[in-house]
This record gives sequence, structure tokens and C-alpha cells, in this order.
Amino acid sequence: MARFSCILICAVLFLLPVSALAAPLEEGAPMTLTAPSAILLEADTGAVIFEKNADERRPVASITKLMTLLLALEKLDEGSMTLEDKITVSPAAAGQPGSQAFLDAYAVYPLKDILKATIIASANDGAVALAEYIAGTEDGFVTLMNQKAEALGLENTHYINCTGLPADGQYTCARDVAAISREMAKHPTYFTYSSTWLDSLTHPSGRTTDLTNTNRLVRFYRDCDGLKTGSTSEAKYCLSATAERNGMRLIAVVLGVPNSQTRFDEARAMMDYGFANYSHVQVARTGDLVGVQVPVKLGARDAVDVSLGSGLSLLLRNGQQSQLSFETHLPEFLNAPVEAGEPLGTVQVLLAGRPIAELPAVAAYSVRLPGLLEGFFRLLENWR
Repeated sequence: MARFSCILICAVLFLLPVSALAAPLEEGAPMTLTAPSAILLEADTGAVIFEKNADERRPVASITKLMTLLLALEKLDEGSMTLEDKITVSPAAAGQPGSQAFLDAYAVYPLKDILKATIIASANDGAVALAEYIAGTEDGFVTLMNQKAEALGLENTHYINCTGLPADGQYTCARDVAAISREMAKHPTYFTYSSTWLDSLTHPSGRTTDLTNTNRLVRFYRDCDGLKTGSTSEAKYCLSATAERNGMRLIAVVLGVPNSQTRFDEARAMMDYGFANYSHVQVARTGDLVGVQVPVKLGARDAVDVSLGSGLSLLLRNGQQSQLSFETHLPEFLNAPVEAGEPLGTVQVLLAGRPIAELPAVAAYSVRLPGLLEGFFRLLENWR
């Protein structure tokens, strides 16, 4: 059989979804939820455990700031901003209504203080100060927010401002909030602030403002370290909460709850269910040997080991890991030379005998053509 090329298939889990846009693992919520819209997912794989009206467009108040902060943290990570950057607070930013850190107009603050105030205390003045620093104006920054939403594939999200204050035409949905929360989980700097319960902000004038985290689960739910609350009379009470336990990070989004404590109670119940019934499992890693070889004709080696070209993580219900198995699909032989990493075929991942994912199988190392003398003896062997 002549060597064939195969399409490299990324680790795609067909039974368990890998993005926040995929179908949930369970039909309906396994507990009573008063929230009109909710979703529970695992952050690494994006597997949705269950949802309720997750695509319903709704206002979410200050949860809007997740996108504001995501854009700021991306600039930090790419190096175009630093935590020590100086931000001059405009009168427009200082005069924002609603939740505030009481920033002084015309005062200069380090970026780290603006982030702290915005993340911990959900400060509207901090959010606008960030927006103006990054884009010059809040309107210019909102354009960036909507561009990012489009890039992330958020089909039910549109921004009018960077704070979440009520505005006609501003909306998102539980699924999109969860997707933004997943993106935020990639930025450890966020959790430096979002996991803090109490702090204070020292203004350039010397006065201080006490900062209390608006997310009560940071203090009262084990392993919770974020993400964001929101509340207005229009949006009611909203929450995107996350906790990491035993190597698994869950994100619970609850929108439109009539009272504050209920959003925390229901997010807690959702994460309790996820941690009790599911596990994040590293099934395979890039470079793992498959345990089989493919014969090589006319090469310096008689065969080449097969390894995985990509890894695979799955969200599995407890007890399912023992039902995993693997099936290789490889050519009968190869002709030398063979390059390390060269596609050879696929390794199918099965759960209880049913295919759920496919990984690329590649050559673990190169197999060169033999030297002249070595090739002569190999030809003799093949003629026998």
C-alpha cells in the first residue's frame, strides 16, 4: 500500500461538547431553578452540563464588565499595557452613576488600582476609565467590545456601553456570558483581584475607599474565585460564578433572578451538582506513544513507532473513564523516508464502544533512507 496523507483532525469530542455553543449533556436542569436563564459548563473543554433558556437575550447589568475587563487583560498579556501604566480619570468617568470606587476626576491612578476597583467593587467609574485609556472614548471602546463578541462567535450579544448600565439595544445571553467567562479564565491576573473579598483603594489625594467583593460566593463557597455579579431593576440579579476543584473549573451563569441571595444559592447548587457528578479527565497528551508500529520498506529502520499528534481532555460523568478504549486506523506499511510528525492515520477514542473523538496519529521519529552499503544488504534481504 502506498503511503497516504490524512487530514489532521483536532481533538473533537462528538458525544461531549467542546464549546459553549454545543448541546448540553443533560436535558433540562437536574434541580429547580427560579432563574429564567442559566447554564453550567466546564471551562477547559467547554462541555455544557445543563442549561435553561441559555440563548434568551437579556440585559445582564455589570456582568457586561467581563468584556470590558477581558479586553484590558488581553492587552496586558500581549504587553501593550502594564499594571503600572498611569491612567488619568476624566470627569465623564468620575461622574458615572451606580456602583463606584469614587475616583477623583483628573487624578492619575496606576492601571492596577483601576483594575482592582473595577473587578472587586464593580466600579462603573473604573470601567469607563479603562475604556477611555484603551480606545480614547467609551464609544470607541464599545466598538472594540462588539468586534470581540463577533470574533468569539457570540450571536446574541450587543454592547452599547462598557458598564452594563441600562441602555436600549444592549443585551447578551447566558451562553454568551459563559463563553466570555471561559475566555476570562485564561487570564490569571483577573483571579488575583476577583478572589479578594475585602480590600481598599488609596487615592492620589491620600483618602481611601473600602472595596468589598460583590460576589458573595468568593467568601462563602469553597474554591470560588470569581467571576462577576450584576444587578439593575431591568436585569434583576445576575451572576457568573466559577470555582476550580480537583483540576476542574466550572462556570455557572444565573440571569434575571428576583432577589440577590437566590442567584448565589442557585449558582452554588449548580456547581455542587457538577463537582459531585463529573470529572475533567486528561485522556491523552500530544506525543504519547500509541503502542503500535507501522512497517517501513527500504528504510534505515524496519518500522516506526506511532504517537499522537494532539492531546485530548474530556468531561466525563463519574464512572465513565473505565469505558474508554482506543482503536487505530493506520496503513499496512510505509515507504522510506518518513519524517517525524508525518501524518500516518488516526486513533479513534471510544466510550462504551461508541466513537466519540478522533486524534491524529503521526510518526514518532524520522526513518531515513539507508546508506549505500546498508541499502545493498537490505535489498539482498528483501530478495530472499
